[in-house]
Amino acid sequence: MAPGRPYAERVDGYEILIAGAIGLVTGVFAASLFFVSERRQKEIPVGPPSDLDDGLVRALAVLRSAAVVVDQDNEVVRASAPAYALGIVRHDALAHQVIADMVDTVRASGEILDEELEVPRGPSGRGDVLVQVRVAQVDPRHVLVLVEDRTEARRLEAIRRDFVVNISHELKTPVGALSLLAETVQAAADDPEAVRKFSARMQSEATRLGDLVHEIIELSRLQVAGALREVGAVEVGPVVAEAVDRARTRAGARQIRLTTAGDMSAQVYGDHSLLVTALRNLVDNAVNYSPDSSGVSVGVRQGQDFVEISVVDQGVGIDPAVQDRIFERFYRADPARSRETGGTGLGLSIVKHVVADHGGEISIWSEPGQGSTFTMKIPAAAAGHPIEEKA
Repeated sequence: MAPGRPYAERVDGYEILIAGAIGLVTGVFAASLFFVSERRQKEIPVGPPSDLDDGLVRALAVLRSAAVVVDQDNEVVRASAPAYALGIVRHDALAHQVIADMVDTVRASGEILDEELEVPRGPSGRGDVLVQVRVAQVDPRHVLVLVEDRTEARRLEAIRRDFVVNISHELKTPVGALSLLAETVQAAADDPEAVRKFSARMQSEATRLGDLVHEIIELSRLQVAGALREVGAVEVGPVVAEAVDRARTRAGARQIRLTTAGDMSAQVYGDHSLLVTALRNLVDNAVNYSPDSSGVSVGVRQGQDFVEISVVDQGVGIDPAVQDRIFERFYRADPARSRETGGTGLGLSIVKHVVADHGGEISIWSEPGQGSTFTMKIPAAAAGHPIEEKA
């Protein structure tokens, strides 16, 4: 027997070494299988294995639409992640009977079905989604279901339709008034006093029409991606001064005091002219809905990440029940008051879009009879950043 450790100890050592090597190989093999499985789940739609054509599987993997393949028993053999996210597949089965019925019809007739359906997103039945469903047979055993979410497209279509209807209505009023006033002036050509009176009315309606067209153009421009073409550090003081100055004539006619306070040296990231437009709309709105001989103030507060610009009035206030709607286009909390002041119903919508384009937010506090406070929060610019030069 060779010198050294006893034979039994050497055997035990060999066994431990062999067991360790086997454990290492097993661990590496298991890890490899795990990573391959993870990679395949990312590359192809989820679902159990099937005998589908490889080309079809690869095609389904790149589709943006929710894709589901079912067999002759309507069991799901392949489903993409969006199919689960939209609630089309739940527990590896078609979640909606109406889609299962479409599959049965296609299997029986061999035709391609294409329908628009409204189905619940989740099992609770709340939160419906509008989907375009297309069903076709891909081979003797399998039927393909493609589902596209049309909810957002339908919402945008409704917004555009309402916008056109509202514009038509809003433009019809001043245009009709101008036509009627023109006829009246023509009929009263021999009465200089009547001509002066109705000419002034025509000028007022023409101004209202011009303001409406301007705000429609402004709002349309803001809704286009990239409305902020040149963003830089903007000092808030000049923005406040310009917006308040533009409102002084209207406020002065009703003896409404305009005051400013706060840190006018604060800087924000944005566009000077658009910020003036937004703040001017808030100040004009405050003046329009304030009683004569009252006050409207603009305050600026520097925060760590945001600069808050607030417009405070002592006006009629806004019912809390409608405060969520006042930023909608053409919505008026007090239609009679808006007609009296010549408001277009677009001012607050423009404010909302300007603030959103600047990465900020707009908030409101108001109580009927207690006035209102509108606050724009705009991301603050770093101290020492070069200030944007005004043209």
